[in-house]
Amino acid sequence: MLQVNFLRDNKKRVLEGLKKRQFRNLELVDEAIATDDDRKKIQFELDSQLSESNKISKEIGLLMKEGKKEEAEAAKSKTAQLKESTSQLKSQLDVREKDLLNILYQLPNIPYELVKSGASAEDNEIIYQSHDVEGLGEGAIPHWELAKKYNLIDFELGVKIAGAGFPVYLGKGARLQRALVQYFLDKNVEKGYMEVNPPHVVNEASGYGTGQLPDKEGQMYFINEDNLYLIPTAEVPVTNLYRDVLLEEKDLPIKNTAFSQCYRREAGSYGAHVRGLNRLHQFEKVEIVRIEKPENSYAVLEEMVEHIKEILTDLELPYRVLRLCGGDTGFASAMTYDFEVWSAAQEMWLEVSSVSNFETFQANRLKCRYKTGGKSQLVHTLNGSAMALPRIMAALLENNQTAEGIKLPKKIAEYARFDLIN
Repeated sequence: MLQVNFLRDNKKRVLEGLKKRQFRNLELVDEAIATDDDRKKIQFELDSQLSESNKISKEIGLLMKEGKKEEAEAAKSKTAQLKESTSQLKSQLDVREKDLLNILYQLPNIPYELVKSGASAEDNEIIYQSHDVEGLGEGAIPHWELAKKYNLIDFELGVKIAGAGFPVYLGKGARLQRALVQYFLDKNVEKGYMEVNPPHVVNEASGYGTGQLPDKEGQMYFINEDNLYLIPTAEVPVTNLYRDVLLEEKDLPIKNTAFSQCYRREAGSYGAHVRGLNRLHQFEKVEIVRIEKPENSYAVLEEMVEHIKEILTDLELPYRVLRLCGGDTGFASAMTYDFEVWSAAQEMWLEVSSVSNFETFQANRLKCRYKTGGKSQLVHTLNGSAMALPRIMAALLENNQTAEGIKLPKKIAEYARFDLIN
């Protein structure tokens, strides 16, 4: 969430940033500032009346001691009037504070200076590509057919149990999933990330803290009886570990990694791009989360990008890195890099990771600060997928199919304890 003082002091920059995102409700900036001005006036009047009431209350005792009963009664009448007035002002203040919060919740983060203007994925910048890519040619089959051929994943059984988008992994398919999760976690721990095992459900405050609410409530599974949400990613519970926390400077940086199931309704998804593992309602992912001092966060973002590159190199998958344009950058992010792997049988790029810097946007919602030089200030939060499994699995199966079977990359074969699926 953007701070209203930031909107007021940097209005030109804010409007330019929102235009980069193709954000249409620019009037919300002025509404936020005007609402805050109104809130301040009410607060000033309330403080003045409370101060006057306290002053009169002290005078009443003195007047009674001096035997000035009539004046004391008049003073009591005045404090009664002030009490009613301050009660009304408190109600008005509460309303304006809620109005301001509701406006601020609608404003996305301001893109970083390197983020270009753009409307959609077609405007994203390709900043790195590991290999020239091509299809496997005639006879290559997509992963959903490979999964059936080698009895790795049963999509129909998942439909029977839960519905479309909930696959059942079998035999070597399940073992390969487990091997990938373990490899990703080990790789992250080697880089200094502390592994945590968070809940897979979160409360409303947690959803607001990381920006899923109120922006993405339609994409989240909701447990009505308990007012809880199934997590769309481990980012949500892990980042919320630091909600309402005042950190010491020596505590930073904080580096966490977590494995979780992820649940996404993916409402409105359709077409060839959702076939097989391309888009699911439940999937496994390993996440990395960073809590950083503001001056370090963009160097850290690049460090995280290099870390994901190492993982994809180990997986021996052709990949590319994109810097998202304003219109394709997530609501809470200031800058995001997407990683895509080449799906050789489908002959298309599949997104497998997003690495983002949220600057203070999440921290302001979370009220996560750190003490430095006798003062406190907001931290910067970052997160990334390291990695999301479904499309990694899809690319591994498709890109490594041979006449003998599917040949696994060396690193993953060591974890899976088999190198060939046949």
